Amino acid sequence: MFKMKLTDREWKAFYISDEKENGVFKLRASLSGIDKNKLLDSNELSIPYITRSDFNNGVSLFVGKEQKDKFKIDNGNVITIGLDTQTVFYQPYPFYTGQNIQVLYNDHLDKYVAKFIIPLLKMQVSKLSWGGNGATLGRLKRMQLLLPISDDGQPDYTFMEMFIKEREAQKRKEYLDYCKEQLKIIGGGYNLIPLADKQWKAFFIGGDNGLFEIYSGKRLTVANMTEGECPFIGATDSNNGITNWVGNRNETYDSNVLGVNYNGSVVENFYHPYHCIFSDDVKRLHLKECEDNKFALLFFSRLILMQKAKYTYGYKFNGTRMNRQKILVPITDSGEPDYEYMEKYSRNLLRDMIQRYIDYAAN
Repeated sequence: MFKMKLTDREWKAFYISDEKENGVFKLRASLSGIDKNKLLDSNELSIPYITRSDFNNGVSLFVGKEQKDKFKIDNGNVITIGLDTQTVFYQPYPFYTGQNIQVLYNDHLDKYVAKFIIPLLKMQVSKLSWGGNGATLGRLKRMQLLLPISDDGQPDYTFMEMFIKEREAQKRKEYLDYCKEQLKIIGGGYNLIPLADKQWKAFFIGGDNGLFEIYSGKRLTVANMTEGECPFIGATDSNNGITNWVGNRNETYDSNVLGVNYNGSVVENFYHPYHCIFSDDVKRLHLKECEDNKFALLFFSRLILMQKAKYTYGYKFNGTRMNRQKILVPITDSGEPDYEYMEKYSRNLLRDMIQRYIDYAAN
């Protein structure tokens, strides 16, 4: 059980900006604000370029350290706030930014204090929006945060740091326990010949002579969705294909299956061990000659994804094209798909990855 509790502390409202009485942070615009099309090319892409994106800690790409003289690099160990999009992230390293990024910092900030404060900031900036009530610098300066305080009535940064460290230690333990359990399930450690030394052969994905039976999804509009706990699989390239959680059921209700996008994020595909339903933009693939299993399907997922460059939103990976598409597959001495090799290779790969995670998290 956790020793440190939020309810054990007294809390007090502080202005975000130290331009106000009892304000706690320096708040200013970023020093760069470079439009993406004005970035200079470089062979050494080592500096994060922060935008108002809500993904990847705000990092859009990496750029060279040398930019035009009028653009100054921002120091790390700060919190960035994206105006309009209300995105808030901790930046540990020096960075450049796109437009409309504000920077927040003080002498007490580190990654642990930032992790404590960022959810509080997000709750505040979420009240702002595009247009007349946007997250302007003036509005940010007038905002207040409730923070835990020490006996002298000032923000208790020591408590914030220790609170996050305790939670992280518990999460790390849970993660390591989960990874170790997964190692038992995955097995692995097989002595296999390298992929480059394996014989390969082209096979159709579907059709009479193909490797898979291909089944369609079914259209489900937002208006017809009901709330529930069943994953709804759409044509996205993230979140393992899950675009919503619904209470609906239909003939696409399936599990232990490969879902392949023919529309939207074309050719992107994900393995679904759980029961879910599929939109009409996603095809369901089941192996014909081999019992479906996680490890073989994960191997095939990568083989299919390698065809992505051939297809676009305008040239959909529909059922007909999917049936005619060939993929290179490792084969046995008799020329048949080597399902056992593919399964064992995936097990080895996953085992190695999880072991690296364990080694990293334990240090």
